[in-house]
Amino acid sequence: MTAPTVAGPFGALREQLTDAVAAFADSPDALAGILAGIVDDVDRALGERLEIFPVCHHSPASGLAMVRRLRAKQPRVIYLELCEDLQPLLGELRNCRLPVAVQAFASELADFPADWGPLSVVAPVTEASAEYQAIAYAMETPGVELVLVDRSTDHVFQWTPRADGDDGIGPAGGAGEEAALHGDAVGVEIGDLRPRFAELEAYLLHHGKVRHWSEWWDQYVERPLADADHDTYRQVMVLIGSLFRRLRPSGSDRLDRDEDRERYMWTRMRQHLAASGVDPADCLYVCGAFHAASRVEQFGIGSAAPDFEITPRTATRWRYGLIPSSHSAIEAQFGLAPGSVSIAAATWTKAVSRNGLTPFRLDGQRGTSTRGRRGRSAAASSPDVAPSPTAVPSAAAPVADRLSGFLAGAPVLDGLDEAELRGWCVDIVRLARRNGYLASTADAIAVFETSVLLAALRNRARPTPYDFADAAVTCIEKDVVPGRRDVRRLCEILLGGDRIGQVGYDALPPLARDVLDRLQPLALDLEKRTIQRALLDLHAQPELAGCSDLLWMLRHLLPPGAVRPIMGERRLGHRSVQESWDLALGRDQRALIELGYEGVTVEQVLEQRLRRAVRGTGATAAGALAAVEDAIRLLNSPRLVDELGERAVDLLAAERTVDDAPDVLRRIRRLLAHLRATAPALPAWCEAFVTTGYAHYCTLLPTAIAAEETEVRQVSAMLGFLFSMEGLALSLGCDRSQLELAVAQSHPTAPAKVSLLWAARHQLGLLPLAELRARCADLLANPLVVPAFPQYLSGFVHALEPVPGLAPFVVETMSTAFARLPDPVLLPWLPTLITTLRDQGPELVPLLVREAGRTFPGALSELDAWVPPWVAPPSSAPVVPVAEPLRRTGALLAAHPAAVDAVAALLGCPGGWQPTLNPSASPSAVAALLAGHPDTIEAVAALLAVPGPTVSHDVH
Repeated sequence: MTAPTVAGPFGALREQLTDAVAAFADSPDALAGILAGIVDDVDRALGERLEIFPVCHHSPASGLAMVRRLRAKQPRVIYLELCEDLQPLLGELRNCRLPVAVQAFASELADFPADWGPLSVVAPVTEASAEYQAIAYAMETPGVELVLVDRSTDHVFQWTPRADGDDGIGPAGGAGEEAALHGDAVGVEIGDLRPRFAELEAYLLHHGKVRHWSEWWDQYVERPLADADHDTYRQVMVLIGSLFRRLRPSGSDRLDRDEDRERYMWTRMRQHLAASGVDPADCLYVCGAFHAASRVEQFGIGSAAPDFEITPRTATRWRYGLIPSSHSAIEAQFGLAPGSVSIAAATWTKAVSRNGLTPFRLDGQRGTSTRGRRGRSAAASSPDVAPSPTAVPSAAAPVADRLSGFLAGAPVLDGLDEAELRGWCVDIVRLARRNGYLASTADAIAVFETSVLLAALRNRARPTPYDFADAAVTCIEKDVVPGRRDVRRLCEILLGGDRIGQVGYDALPPLARDVLDRLQPLALDLEKRTIQRALLDLHAQPELAGCSDLLWMLRHLLPPGAVRPIMGERRLGHRSVQESWDLALGRDQRALIELGYEGVTVEQVLEQRLRRAVRGTGATAAGALAAVEDAIRLLNSPRLVDELGERAVDLLAAERTVDDAPDVLRRIRRLLAHLRATAPALPAWCEAFVTTGYAHYCTLLPTAIAAEETEVRQVSAMLGFLFSMEGLALSLGCDRSQLELAVAQSHPTAPAKVSLLWAARHQLGLLPLAELRARCADLLANPLVVPAFPQYLSGFVHALEPVPGLAPFVVETMSTAFARLPDPVLLPWLPTLITTLRDQGPELVPLLVREAGRTFPGALSELDAWVPPWVAPPSSAPVVPVAEPLRRTGALLAAHPAAVDAVAALLGCPGGWQPTLNPSASPSAVAALLAGHPDTIEAVAALLAVPGPTVSHDVH
């Protein structure tokens, strides 16, 4: 770059600033360099043959200046700072209601970190923005070409540092509802004009007596430039952009990326000028004021610097579309003050009406009138756009210094518009009363006076919407917020509201249009943002079955709330006859549109997502079984079910932990029950899953039961799989000795796992119930073990999963524990037991409740005389000799020899009647045979209705 000279249109201003620095600054070198450099940047930008039009994003002043300049200059080519691959979408804006956002979306990444996905870039467009005016002019005026020159969306992430994954162009989504329309997309905006030097911004806010940058910009830049002429507007905007650029910390990655963007854009413009041969005087370059003050070597079409080397795009597959946006979403996306975009829209509407301008609009734009759709000839003949020789300076004409007069002149103070302020005060009181505030006419008067007072304290002759909002909060809200909306939110609604855009049917992707077409039988207006209620009687209207299937798939794919079932369910083997749905597809249009980026139909997207769920790096066997269940419920595709099932077998065999054992057990049980009821035979993958799981859990059981990090519920689920699938597994070729060896090799130390192992040994026949009862009695009798007995009992409760037959014993043990445990041990354990059953074993509670209902008396009056079945009754009656019952038994058997012989043959007992069983045999011989079977004696005695006392076992 050449050294700045004093000559030129801004020489006087440069000398004036240099003299001021020398007079007031202690060390004038640095400050003089900054101020002189700012003037040089303005001189350089305005002297460029290709006219540079600096803008600020969503600025009414920029929009007004753009309308005036387009009608005056009528350029043939407009270069616009916007991602170049978004250009094919701009024509679809005429099918939408602004604000909307142009979006690029990628879910299948190549050459990018996997944890970045999905990638999304949005560029919001509002009617008050200068870029929309340029787009509308170019697309509605014959012979005008619009060229997007900024880097592609792929380069946005190519140039992103891999350490943080944040490009820095905008916050990756805001918090709460405001950013929901943009999701987690990276925001691209034209004219990011904000100081990136924190101390400078804090200084400006403090001395400007404002809270937020948006308010400072509105007061000190937006309003003074709203009615400024073209040259003044350009010079001031470049001046501000240069100031923020030169005060920015050097050496930052973002500064390097901004300079690369500028090299990229100038390279693209020079390439287009060379290819098209258009005269640069007939072109207009629309960019942010920050980039207008660029100092890169490629700046200007006459630069001798080589073109910037543009790297090729990656193999990432990008999909493009339009998504709805809103004022609050834009504010949250780019860190603007709440309500600032709504205030800007209101300012734009008022300025257009005041100045008699006709803004440009796309033909057929939804939500707008048809005015402003004029071609070149119509624009030239309009009284507010007819160019004059002085209104359109040529590129070769010298640029006049309007900056000195603007900086030296006193600000134009607008007088107080009492009618406007009075209307605001009356309307805010009315809104406040509707939202529960006890506001009155006195509050309206207080808001009026406070607004004027605040404006005076902030050196404003006319209260701004920000002053009015502060006054309303002070006078109406006070310290109580009775409604769901605070007063500041009510002020935003009053001053314009949160306008929400909508993408029209013709601009939707094929999947979204297909969804709306298939749901037409419901006779609902699904494009409305209100919630629509759909009632489906599938018995009376079987043709609605397709709508029902589609709604269940959408419920699986879309965020919660977009499609919500009120009545009806869809589970394995069950379909409701009547269904009721709340549909909010118009409100969640963004999610439906992004769904269209993944496929052409909902079925295709669902199938892709199910495959991706089981093929990802974090896929588990439980997740694969869930995918199988979803495929059966939602898609009629046996091929897909078999594919997902085979993947579930592979994932189960590869797992080295049992963290998902409860989920695996629950899902495979449900699938087996469904397939047994609906299929002629179990699928091959299902049999393989059972055999693989049997061997897998047998192998992991000894290690898992001894590991401290393994929970009791997980061990219980493993044993539940082994015992409940044992019959099927053995029929498919598994060996039961695997399970016996696994149980024998298990040596837990935790009390809960010890009792769980006892239950497993009892199920295998290795531990009789009497011995199990004796062990529990020993634990209760040992004072050192009593504090830990609740943990043993928790293990028995979890044992109901693998051994449901232990329910009577668990009820008995819990009753015994409640009776014998001391209160200091029992009372702290009871809340833990309740929360454990609720969180980890809700399916076990019905077993305990049913068993307790069978065991305990059903009426309160029976409780005093009730004796637990596990407690032996008192032996107070005299003992009856066993000889008489035995004699009767022998006589009964001898009287029916055929029946006895048949039973003996059935049991395979050889031989015939023995002499000792002859009816004439002595009672002692019969007693000798049955002496070792006292239970049989008592059963026979009861059968023969022996009255009174219990039979003695002493037959001698």
